[in-house]
Amino acid sequence: MAYIISVNASIISSSGGPCVCDSSDCSTDQAYLSCIQEVRQDLITSTAAISCLASVLMGALANLPVGMAPGMGLNAYFTYSVVGYHGGGLITYQEALAAVFLEGWLFFILSLLGLRQWLARIMPQSLVLAVGAGIGIYIAFIGLTSGLNVIGGDVTNLVGLGGCDSSDWIPDLPYFCATGVLRSPTVWLGVFTGGIMTVLMMMFRIKGSILIGIFITSIISWPRSTPVTYFPNTDAGDQLFDFFKQVITWHPLKHTGNVLDYNYGKGKVWYALITFLYVDILDTTGTLYSMAKFAGLRDPVTLDFENSTIAYCVDAFSISMGALVGTSPVTAFIESATGIAEGGKTGITAVVIGLLFFVSVFFAPIFASIPPWATGGALVIVGSLMIRNVRDINWDYIGDALPAFLTILIIPLSFNIAYGVIVGIVTYALLNGFVWIVRKVTDGRISPPNYHASEPWSIPHGHIIPPWIKYLMSLRSSKVTDSPAEFPFEVRHRHSEISIDSQDPGIYTPKNSSFANSEK
Repeated sequence: MAYIISVNASIISSSGGPCVCDSSDCSTDQAYLSCIQEVRQDLITSTAAISCLASVLMGALANLPVGMAPGMGLNAYFTYSVVGYHGGGLITYQEALAAVFLEGWLFFILSLLGLRQWLARIMPQSLVLAVGAGIGIYIAFIGLTSGLNVIGGDVTNLVGLGGCDSSDWIPDLPYFCATGVLRSPTVWLGVFTGGIMTVLMMMFRIKGSILIGIFITSIISWPRSTPVTYFPNTDAGDQLFDFFKQVITWHPLKHTGNVLDYNYGKGKVWYALITFLYVDILDTTGTLYSMAKFAGLRDPVTLDFENSTIAYCVDAFSISMGALVGTSPVTAFIESATGIAEGGKTGITAVVIGLLFFVSVFFAPIFASIPPWATGGALVIVGSLMIRNVRDINWDYIGDALPAFLTILIIPLSFNIAYGVIVGIVTYALLNGFVWIVRKVTDGRISPPNYHASEPWSIPHGHIIPPWIKYLMSLRSSKVTDSPAEFPFEVRHRHSEISIDSQDPGIYTPKNSSFANSEK
């Protein structure tokens, strides 16, 4: 998970943060670019600090082996869809943080009431898988553009090959190559060391391959006066190099700490809040369910898992705290599957993750000096891992396949996760809603020929009311008498189920065991 420290800072700083560009061409405004570099350094500290807090809380309170950090996909949505590149969107950086802060507390309430878990389970499975795959393509596209610069702009086809030097850009169109495509040495350094070499290490199952690839590319880019240096002999390069030489330091937040702007008059915060809500419901909630299933902790009937209410409350609290330090929504990390596969089954795993993130806070100069071409390959690789969801989508029935396909397609093409989700849900509702009405009216006589291949959808098992509310209700309804107390509930254990005998509370027998009907 350590790669998120540099990658998250690189992505969110692309929004410009609270920096203000006073010139017509922000890509050449040295004062603005210098401010962005400071924002990126702030975000290094913010990312490591909030990842530490969230992971420790998840392990200590929910006892789950799941690491938490600002999520990939969510940070891209925050930067490119909400705030916009260099602040070109409808929502400012400060307003977007206010929306994230409010979203966290709203999620906290929804988690306490059990609604968040229920909403995640009611989503058609093919659409859930399609959103994850679409985000994977989206992240890979960002890696190829903002990271590696392999893809640039094109005045005819909108996108085309990039990778030229700034001297070969079309006038007034940064990253639009007039000539010399793929001539930049940093492009090929990122492709081979951060990309191909990383994949080769992954093929041979070398642990930490992505992080190793990022650091090898960075180390090659650190010496000055080379064609691939990250510290050119300019004012911005000197500023970066001076910070890099400190190696270990405490970098306080100068620009991103507690800069929330609710801007009640224009209503922009509420627009951002709504979009964050449904994107985060799919992303964070789905990842937690996936990790619980992978660890064998999810109930196959209710599709819920132990301590789910606490886990979602921790996640919601961490989202709001992350907004206070200037970062996008925190989420459970799919990379937690690596620790689970190595034997991590309890919260100790998450606590260790959090402590290692705490150590990383003090190495901000190193993480801040990782160039974008070092992380671009990592984004493409992570995207390729996320696209694997498509193999589980129901492609045999067009009513499930088309909404999923449109979701995957629209997310990267519109550069907006929310638009992809909306298109998928609306298409699914129109197609399958019409079929449902026709079948009801004709009593099933008129139906698509291969309707039997459709993905079954129903309201999932399990009550919408969370366990703690049901427990309080049971206490209130129980009668207080002189006879032994009655226990109108079952005690669930992670590996077994134990029933409490209502006639004799002193006797505990494993449910469905050979002793259940024996003489007491």
